[in-house]
Amino acid sequence: MSLIAGTIQKFRVAREVSPYGFFLSDGESEVLLHYTEIVGDRPKPDDEVEAFVFYDTDDRIAATMKRPLITLGEVARLAVADIHPRIGAFLEMGLGRQLLLPMSEQPELKELRPIRGDEVYVILAHDKIGRLVAKVAFEEELAELAFRAPESWHNTWVEGWVTKSLKIGSFVMIDGGVLGFGAMGHIPADQRTRPLRLGERVEARVTFVREDGRVNLSMTQRKEVGRVEDSERILDFLKERPNGSMPYSDDTSADIIKQKFGISKSAFKRAMGKLMREGLVTQDGNWTHLVKGDESAREGES
Repeated sequence: MSLIAGTIQKFRVAREVSPYGFFLSDGESEVLLHYTEIVGDRPKPDDEVEAFVFYDTDDRIAATMKRPLITLGEVARLAVADIHPRIGAFLEMGLGRQLLLPMSEQPELKELRPIRGDEVYVILAHDKIGRLVAKVAFEEELAELAFRAPESWHNTWVEGWVTKSLKIGSFVMIDGGVLGFGAMGHIPADQRTRPLRLGERVEARVTFVREDGRVNLSMTQRKEVGRVEDSERILDFLKERPNGSMPYSDDTSADIIKQKFGISKSAFKRAMGKLMREGLVTQDGNWTHLVKGDESAREGES
């Protein structure tokens, strides 16, 4: 047997070397188990122990009896404990030390990179010189662990963690709970209300359960529900504007609508249509105005 960083191995306690700890042997090599890495009672020479092999802060091979949250080749979701702007993100792996998720594994756009508190699905791997490093788990690796989403999820709201964010949309591992590891979902770009970071926690609505057990998601309400909420948001915005007017209308570009109200152009037009049918607003070119004299629309302005 050889010492392989990232694995849990069985060792024989070879000898104690004070004030450092115990040397463990696998029959071919020895590795130091520092006193601070012992869990439970101190072992004795010739005892058999299980220990996790890793590299310490001085890049020396070492052992610990503490149990990591991930082992070599495994997929796990690890929390971001710290960020280095040039090196990458450091993930908590349950050993009192952190695991590097290199910048090369993260999105090119800074706003899509994980921040402290986010949780990223990763695989424990070796770098070029054998040290432990985290790599973002790919779709095929997550798919092996995921379960098929039930049809009963349709039109329900679910939560999960973003596993990848692209221009075409964001991929999410939905919480599995008692059902298992999780189910795979996709939020198309036009169904996002904002850009999503790798590892971000997100709540979304299941719009379609596919034959392969994956789901399509949306961060918006159903049209009939969203129309009411969006119209109320626009009405509140108008009430706070001077003279109850705003320089946005059906003619305003989709990008500006998205930036100002956080909704799509089509959702904005549906909400505006509702307000105009109810006689609460009028449009004049690029401007929208509250209907003057309509006390229900202007209520609360005084």
